[in-house]
Amino acid sequence: MEADGEPQPKVKSEGAVINLVVKDQQGTEVHFKVKTKTRLEKVFNAYCNKKGMDTASVRFLFDGERVNANSTPEQLEMADGDVIDCVIEQVGGGVSA
Repeated sequence: MEADGEPQPKVKSEGAVINLVVKDQQGTEVHFKVKTKTRLEKVFNAYCNKKGMDTASVRFLFDGERVNANSTPEQLEMADGDVIDCVIEQVGGGVSA
């Protein structure tokens, strides 16, 4: 039952569906529709397959923090329309003497 103007409570056991956006460093966006209990690894793999990238060569960030592939949107308290940043991993950065 849904009353007019009132949000329906989320009580589904499989999790609600939200839209997530993965944005690369050039600003290109890829949109994904995922359940809140789905591991983000599925999103990362789908993104890398679409872009022809190796998952080991990129990092995914949400609110500036690196995202663990085993995390779910629910655990990270993601909302519909949230953006995950995809950055190329940079190796090195050591200081030379």
